[in-house]
Formats: sequence, C-alpha cells, structure tokens
Amino acid sequence: MLDDHTLAARLAEAAGQLLLALRLAPPAAGGLGAAGDRASHRFLVDAIRRNHPTDAILSEEAADDVIRLSADRVWIIDPLDGTREFTEDGREDWAVHVALWQRGALAAGAVALPARAIVLSTAPAFRRPLASIDGPLRFLVSRTRPPAIAVRAASAMDAQLVPMGSAGAKTLAVVLGEAHAYIHAGGQYEWDSAAPVAVAAAAGLHVSRLDGSPLRYNQPDPSLPDLLVCRPSLARALLRTIASATRTPGSP
Repeated sequence: MLDDHTLAARLAEAAGQLLLALRLAPPAAGGLGAAGDRASHRFLVDAIRRNHPTDAILSEEAADDVIRLSADRVWIIDPLDGTREFTEDGREDWAVHVALWQRGALAAGAVALPARAIVLSTAPAFRRPLASIDGPLRFLVSRTRPPAIAVRAASAMDAQLVPMGSAGAKTLAVVLGEAHAYIHAGGQYEWDSAAPVAVAAAAGLHVSRLDGSPLRYNQPDPSLPDLLVCRPSLARALLRTIASATRTPGSP
C-alpha cells in the first residue's frame, strides 16, 4: 500500500489527467465546469475509499458529514480548484487538491497543476526545494476578488500585485519562485487551502492566517477565510505590514 504522502500525489495526478481528458472532449450539455467538478470528485472519493475505507472525507463537492469531527483521519479535497479557469481556453491556473488531516494537524498533501504537468506533494519524491527569486516583490491575489488588505500591503512594500486563479496555483507559484507571497482575505474554505498549505509548509514556506495565527483544519465550521503563504524571509515584515494596514484610523 502507498504511504499517505505518495497516495495524495498519485490521486491528485490521476484526477488531473481525468480533467485534462474531459477538457479535450467537453460534454455536449451541462457545462464543462460542473462536469469536471463531478468527475474529479467521484474519482477521488472512490479511490480514497478503496485505499482507506474507514477514513472520513471533506470535499467541496459533497454535503458535509459531521462524522469527520470524531474521525482520526480526514481527507480534505478540492476536486477542481479554479473551475472558472478550467473552462477558459489556454488557462493553466486551475488545480486538484488532496490533503490528509490526522489527529489535529495536516499529515500529507498534494497539489496538481494538470495543465502545467506539475504535481507537488509532501512525498519526498514530489517535493521541490524553494526556487530562488529575483526582482521586485510580487504578491499573488485572487483573480476575481483581490483583497483590499493585499492592495494596501503591496503599496506599503512597493510590491506588484499579480492576479491568478486557483489557490493551489498561487501557492505553487510561490514554491516555484514565480512570486514572493500569496495573500488572501474575504472567504475560503478548508478545501481551498489544506493541500496547498501542506505542500508549502513541506517546502519551507511560511503559512498562517493574516494575523499570524495557525491555520486549523477539520473544524466544525469549514470556513477558513484568510491565508498568507510567503517566503520565510518576508514573513515578519509582511505580517507587520498587514497588521498595520488592518488597523482603523485612530486605533492604537
């Protein structure tokens, strides 16, 4: 049996291949995005249950089953992160997220960027060391809802804001040395960040909430609305800048 790290990587990779095939031959009705969400979800859930039939699953594409709150192991999956980008010709910023939470913490994770033929994971064979990065600061933000806090932080630090789709794509871009940080506020769920955070932490990046507090998973409310992923050397300055930008005028 594959270890959890390698299983996460293999499942994300295989789901990505399924999505690439679907993208080449889209359904005649029902919409490509919805078909991709369904097909990838079904594949991942079936594969997890074959390998670990007693594990719980939290997926964006299924009703939340509260049995996960008493489970020792919970797979947190986003079968297709960046559905909008998946449906747009030529876009590569969509992903598959597969993470495992075990007894209080993320234990394994993988993110596939199928259109770029990239899979990064907590498995040693799928890890990459942090790539070097030169030039002006680049902060990644949501393509559709860049947060005001990121705009203010970029202004204060003379950084360029770069919009991108999937949270997984943005996080891997920081790992790959294509940007210095990913800043998000304004709404996400555990499945949006669990696998990217596991991969980023394994690569040596800083990961936290915007106030610097830890990211906690398998909570009763799966909402996890903000996220910071950045180069470790930038973490202190970014957190300080974000805290300053968050304060209202006249506050201490």
